[in-house]
Amino acid sequence: MEYLSYSKENQIGTILLQHAPANALCSPMIKEIDTVLNEIENDTDVKAIVIRGEGRFFSAGADIKEFTTVKDASGFSELGAFGQQVFDRIEQFSKPVIAAIHGAALGGGLELAMACHIRLVTDSAKLGLPELQLGLVPGFAGSQRLPRYVGAAKATEMLLTSEPIIGTDALQWGLANHAVSEEDLLDTAYGLASKAASKSAVAVGLALELVDYARNGEYEQGAKKETEAFGKAFASHDGQEGIKAFIEKRKPDFQDR
Repeated sequence: MEYLSYSKENQIGTILLQHAPANALCSPMIKEIDTVLNEIENDTDVKAIVIRGEGRFFSAGADIKEFTTVKDASGFSELGAFGQQVFDRIEQFSKPVIAAIHGAALGGGLELAMACHIRLVTDSAKLGLPELQLGLVPGFAGSQRLPRYVGAAKATEMLLTSEPIIGTDALQWGLANHAVSEEDLLDTAYGLASKAASKSAVAVGLALELVDYARNGEYEQGAKKETEAFGKAFASHDGQEGIKAFIEKRKPDFQDR
């Protein structure tokens, strides 16, 4: 692959963005992400994924040079639709996806990070959607995801000013799960991934599905889906093993771990 690399170790897959100098998101990179997701989806040995950037940044935004090759509005719409399709797939993925953000996650880079289930940032990392500076708006559903995390008022401020926030503010505003030092970023990311990988893959998949539904559905329907998932988990091998292990005061031996 030209714009990223993929590796796996200890049941954790790593997608490393490698588009120097700032890991700008271009269509070929997004296609490569989609291809890697196909591989991970069919690999029962991988239980969690970490996405991170090589060099100074997670991703400093979309590849602006690519924009000059797009001829009309429909071409831009197609570009945005493809990015949304892949990022929606990340958000709905059955295995946890963790973004480890250092340096900057701007524009498309932040849109990618917001599609992940968990976001870790360094204290000084910059996160923002600066598209209005170019006379544009976000194209990969950033305007829709950002208000979910920071609320409509702060999302509007970030969009209209184009000014990024730092990692500690991202944590305070609800955009990040943890803000850590640069030295601790990867240890924290892989530590969380390891904890998720140690759980039942069946239960993890159901939990991610329920949280995703809660973002978009109504409470009563979501609660009904939860009871159905509760039954599925209980009836599974892992559910029965987990209960038995708890009673016997030992670690569970999950079948799909």
